[in-house]
Formats: sequence, C-alpha cells, structure tokens
Amino acid sequence: MLTAMKIHGAIDTEGRCKHWHSPLDVVANKCATCREYFACALCHAELTEHEFGPMLVDAPSVLCGACRTEMNYHAYSAAPACPHCGHKFNPGCSAHAGIYFQLDR
Repeated sequence: MLTAMKIHGAIDTEGRCKHWHSPLDVVANKCATCREYFACALCHAELTEHEFGPMLVDAPSVLCGACRTEMNYHAYSAAPACPHCGHKFNPGCSAHAGIYFQLDR
C-alpha cells in the first residue's frame, strides 16, 4: 500500500511535473527549509517563497514516486533504480545533486 506523502508540483501519481516528465522522472526531493517533497526545484520556486534548502546526505530526503520509498542521498545515488520497486531513475538528475543535497558535508 502506498504512503500518502504529497509530492508538490506533481502532475501525475508518480511525481512527474510540467518541467520533468519522462518515464524516468519519478524522484521527488525534500526541501530542508519547509520539509516537504517537491517534484523538482523549479516547482519549489513556483510554489514557495523561499529558496530550496539542500538536505544532509544521510537524511531521508528522496522519495520514489512509483512506490513512495524514502531514501537518503547515498541509497539514491548508489543505484540507477529504486532499491524497493526497481523503477529506473533519470541518470541526468545527478547533474542537479548540488541543489538538493549538501554534498560538501
């Protein structure tokens, strides 16, 4: 059974948004400032009045939109797919890791 965690900015049940909506775009990221999940940083900018706060790499901060599994940066970045349901993630998302995670800590 799926958990009812809301993905702000999502236009479908798997968390895709108007900015990123390929079959692989099913990852939502948590903002450290408001502690909510967003489909992407662009959605966050449109829906809030504050900057996206990057999360610590050890904190639960990534949500698989396909199965709602939460993971930290290490679990998310270690594999090209969700460790729970196997849904593949967009490899291009790694280019934006610095927006979502405090990689220098």
